[in-house]
Amino acid sequence: MQKEAKARIKINKLLEDAGWRFFKTEHGPENISVEPSVKIEEVGDNFEKVKKGYVDYLLADNDGFPVCVLEAKSEEKDPLIGKEQARKYSNSQKARFIILSNGNIHYLWDKEWGNPT
Repeated sequence: MQKEAKARIKINKLLEDAGWRFFKTEHGPENISVEPSVKIEEVGDNFEKVKKGYVDYLLADNDGFPVCVLEAKSEEKDPLIGKEQARKYSNSQKARFIILSNGNIHYLWDKEWGNPT
């Protein structure tokens, strides 16, 4: 986990540099949630067996609605290994975008336009 923590330090800085906020500032409310618990709905109607998971980062729009799930992996791993995990999280949050990152390599995925690039 320590190696993923190093990647998260880099990711945190990149998010802040891009204008995302972990805390309320004069520019607006926080728009990053770190490790929120979410329900992961599998295909079907078996609601008794819905699993819970933790999104690494959930990015929200100005109204607080989820727009992007960011899945973090440790620096030595290819971020693409988190693709299916991130897809489940983004589907559960109805977020269109996914970022897969290990702090050094980043993929943006618009689920409406194909694969991560």
